[in-house]
Amino acid sequence: MNTPNTLIYTAEHLWIKSTSESIYEIGITNYAQDLLGDIVFVELPELQTQILRDVAFGVVESVKTASDLIGPLNGVITEINPIISKSPEVINDQPYENWICKIHSLDDTSDKEFFLDASRYNELIR
Repeated sequence: MNTPNTLIYTAEHLWIKSTSESIYEIGITNYAQDLLGDIVFVELPELQTQILRDVAFGVVESVKTASDLIGPLNGVITEINPIISKSPEVINDQPYENWICKIHSLDDTSDKEFFLDASRYNELIR
């Protein structure tokens, strides 16, 4: 499976991409979208909602099941991808190009206790 080396991953199958100082795009991994099947809906809290690491902050629904989005970082939701709201199935086609939301966070994403590089994430999903 495709696991870009430029992203950071969580054990809960989310990817994190730093876009500017303290702003991160969050999405689900190719592995997660493959397990879920056809994604039909993504439920997220309102903008400026605080989220906590390891606490559910949203839901991804597919024709098979619903799965919680577990907070990868402590922070505040600053943007929700409007494409995902209208066409959540784009996550299935390009999971690493279609972020779900952006979060402002001061967490240290180099902390190997909480975050995985591509190699460690690939070990997890094998």
